[in-house]
Amino acid sequence: MQLKRWLTVGAVVLAAGGVAGAAPATASHPVDPSQQSLRQLGMRHDLYIGTAVDMAALADTADPQYREIVSREFSTVTAENVMKWETLEPTRGTYNFGPADELIAFAKRNNQKVRGHVLVWQNQLPSWLTTGVSNGTISKDELRDILRNHITTVVKHFKGKIWQWDVVNEAVSDPWDTPSTLHYKGFWAQNLGPGYIADAFRWARAADPKALLFYNDYNIEAFGSGDPANDKTQFVYDMAKALLRDRVPIDGIGSQGHLGTQYGNYDTIQVAAALKKFAGLGLATAFTEVDVRSQMTAGVQAGDSNEINPRLQASAANYSVLLQACLADPHCLSYTVWGFTDKHSWVPGWFSNPPEGMATIMDENYQPKRAYNLMKADLIHSGPPYVQPRIPQKPRR
Repeated sequence: MQLKRWLTVGAVVLAAGGVAGAAPATASHPVDPSQQSLRQLGMRHDLYIGTAVDMAALADTADPQYREIVSREFSTVTAENVMKWETLEPTRGTYNFGPADELIAFAKRNNQKVRGHVLVWQNQLPSWLTTGVSNGTISKDELRDILRNHITTVVKHFKGKIWQWDVVNEAVSDPWDTPSTLHYKGFWAQNLGPGYIADAFRWARAADPKALLFYNDYNIEAFGSGDPANDKTQFVYDMAKALLRDRVPIDGIGSQGHLGTQYGNYDTIQVAAALKKFAGLGLATAFTEVDVRSQMTAGVQAGDSNEINPRLQASAANYSVLLQACLADPHCLSYTVWGFTDKHSWVPGWFSNPPEGMATIMDENYQPKRAYNLMKADLIHSGPPYVQPRIPQKPRR
């Protein structure tokens, strides 16, 4: 269902021309910051504002607006899918670097940094790997060698071109999983044990001494009970602390920031406190996959402003909470949205019962929503003494 009326039902948006970068300022015509891009405004704080990139959309000559917005609005880009294992190594030992290389080249032309996503994850693995393990043709010892070879090959291929690598992604369970006590989950933990995490970081560091190495996960925006048995943020904090104790070269924690307007979520103070605690370990932080989805009720799909407007407002508030918290901690280096337009959002295809959508900062026609404007306002109106320049992270040896 396409809802192209969202922004005409009580939403305050910029005129189409207002999204464009500002013209040079003069004494008589100073720059209007509301006319600047997210990218320009983020640089006031040394903060990189990024987006995940759909490579098919980027290459679509019939839709040049997508490419133009990616280059104009964002200072860092993340491959939505083309750096994942099933795409990079679809058959054993044969790599398909072409689409990812295209993104690297695009970023270079537009003076953008690149986040590498992702080296180790239990999802989107090639069938030759998972089938080989399940039928016994790939042993546990061989599996560890395969993992090391994949990480080494991929990181060396992109050496010097990746700013931040998501080395390990979503390794920790949720309280609603079975068993409910938090634990290391998924294909790699089941077959290699949790030690694969430290191995992955060490192999990645050996392949590229200068890339920043991140652990990335969802539902770690703020602390809860503080009990690692049921507080995922505490579990990840304790994990990171143990890795550092063991001299594992982890440089940062990525909090994905997949939120929904139907949940209570957190306030800025709670999220900033979590970032500060990770920074206390000497780690950088980043918001890596931010979107805020809403349930697509019958009223929303029918265009009822009584249902649409509260969702747009709640979505904007959640984007703002994460951005304000990031601005508040100078160790938070980047803020990446997981796609910027509902035209290419992953949410409707993934959340279908009940259906969800409206998750990004622009609608299907690339018109900015409240969330886009509130992000700009946060970047415009934040500054010293409480918002300080970013503190660069040096890769850990």
